Amino acid sequence: MASEDVKRSESAVSSIVNLAEEAKLASEGVKAPSHAFLSICKSLVAGGVAGGVSRSAVAPLERLKILLQVQNPHSIKYNGTIQGLKYIWKTEGFRGMLKGNGTNCARIIPNSAVKFFSYEEASKMILFLYRQRSGNEDAQLTPLLRLGAGACAGIIAMSATYPMDMVRGRLTVQTEKSPRQYRGIFHALSTVLREEGPRALYKGWLPSVIGVVPYVGLNFAVYESLKDWLIKSKPFGLVEDSELGITTRLACGAAAGTVGQTVAYPLDVIRRRMQMVGWKDAASVVTGDGKSKAPLDYTGMVDAFRKTVRYEGFGALYKGLVPNSVKVVPSIAIAFVTYELVKDVLGVELRISD
Repeated sequence: MASEDVKRSESAVSSIVNLAEEAKLASEGVKAPSHAFLSICKSLVAGGVAGGVSRSAVAPLERLKILLQVQNPHSIKYNGTIQGLKYIWKTEGFRGMLKGNGTNCARIIPNSAVKFFSYEEASKMILFLYRQRSGNEDAQLTPLLRLGAGACAGIIAMSATYPMDMVRGRLTVQTEKSPRQYRGIFHALSTVLREEGPRALYKGWLPSVIGVVPYVGLNFAVYESLKDWLIKSKPFGLVEDSELGITTRLACGAAAGTVGQTVAYPLDVIRRRMQMVGWKDAASVVTGDGKSKAPLDYTGMVDAFRKTVRYEGFGALYKGLVPNSVKVVPSIAIAFVTYELVKDVLGVELRISD
């Protein structure tokens, strides 16, 4: 009995000591592992919500952009933004406007979650190394370092979710008249794996990665740098108490999206065309309804660039740029602002600029 009492007393003392240590850590601003894990989960949720909301808001323009990128030049169905949207509405109705959005959200939600989280982690690591190398503990990220962090985040997120992007491209392109119908995400994945092999799921990966470096990198770099400049210079009374309003943050995101997508757009066109290669019974928009077919047998990224420019001219590298610009500007703006707002709601202390 006495020994059991001693053990109980020791257990109670140990518990009190542990509680005291946790309280001390909390008072010193050190998070317990569970809190850190919860913060990571909240950050991932915020990034996922931001991606889903921003892409769903511009789903019709996203589909039209892809159709313009891959349609056969000998059988033009979509000729501009307004005409293209009207044609989709006339031939496929409301469902046609949102075709592929479910797959897009299934891809973009994890992609966005990983991208935002990877950016924050990469920023912290790069800032730590920069301070160590410069010997200045108060040093802050420069636009170039933010570009590097954004590029890292883009490569990680793109690589992790690329098979979903490849399948989403094909689901988006197919119409009711397509000879072969993919019934959904998993049917498309299994069909591509069975008929074309696992490597087919990464067709167009190289131009995607090359394109995502300036695209995502510039998005984050421009957005962060604009915010910092506005907070420090406080022009036109846009800043109150070191905080930017939602409208100003949307404008920063819009500027970031415009710069990033303009630089990287030709690579986006090439990756979409490479994703269509090897598709048996391809959608009619790709084959041209049996008319003279454009070359689709690309041996690689350089060959795809060469054949596209040779047969369709340099302007073909910017097919779909107008609907993409109309889409990207609000989409990127909504994504950044939604991400920060959701993190505020979830009570996550760390925000992008911090």
